[in-house]
Amino acid sequence: MQFARINDIAIHYQLISGPADKPVIVFANSLGTDFRIWRDVIVRLAGDYAIIVYDKRGHGLSDVGQVPYSIEDHASDLAGLLDLLAVKQAFICGLSVGGLIAQALYKARPDMVQGLILCDTAHKIGTTESWNARIATVASKGIASIVDGVMKLWFTPAFRRPENTAYHGYSNMLMRQPVEGYLATCEAIRDADYTDVAKRISVPTICIVGDQDGSTPPDLVKSTARLIPNARFEIIRDAGHIPCVEQPEALTAIIRAFIDFALHGEKSP
Repeated sequence: MQFARINDIAIHYQLISGPADKPVIVFANSLGTDFRIWRDVIVRLAGDYAIIVYDKRGHGLSDVGQVPYSIEDHASDLAGLLDLLAVKQAFICGLSVGGLIAQALYKARPDMVQGLILCDTAHKIGTTESWNARIATVASKGIASIVDGVMKLWFTPAFRRPENTAYHGYSNMLMRQPVEGYLATCEAIRDADYTDVAKRISVPTICIVGDQDGSTPPDLVKSTARLIPNARFEIIRDAGHIPCVEQPEALTAIIRAFIDFALHGEKSP
């Protein structure tokens, strides 16, 4: 395990080396998860690219940090980690709140961003009312009280079969996140609006969504793609909010094709 002290908190991360002449890909995970959600994508990309995954503050093995905090605080942590690792530029692949962090990083440190891979995310996610309701429920009853409802947004019915052991594992992952960090990140998402940022993004960008995503539905993700100049848009079939878990082969293929296009343009096969 690798840890770094960034902005006075311990950040858990993993750096997987890759060819010096290939880009770096950074993966930022969703609310209520840790970086293990990317495993089945990483094993398909390792060796071809340098890869960085990390647990954002308040999640996984990273510190919760001082609450409350904002998406900008999350982005500052990522920028600090990339500076520490001497990464000058990277493709930032962010899922859900990870996509908000990617947009915030672009706003604060555009020099670090070679391209954006925005998975199951948007320029603005949810409403003040919906987030306040979730925050109140978790604060009074704990994360376990929302697990069944969240799983219906995250995964397709096929994945949520009772006999699917992985489904129970991801339920455990959500339940075991630090409550204080989960609530602080809910508040950060509630208060985040990157509509104006999206309109000014000038690096190659793709927006990707599972066709059965209940948290950031395809129409919402498509509306974000339309805001971003020249952004591409892809739908992954038979996937909910976390396609890196349900359809890792499809997501990996899209990531590879997009990076090839970003580097080589229309000349790529």
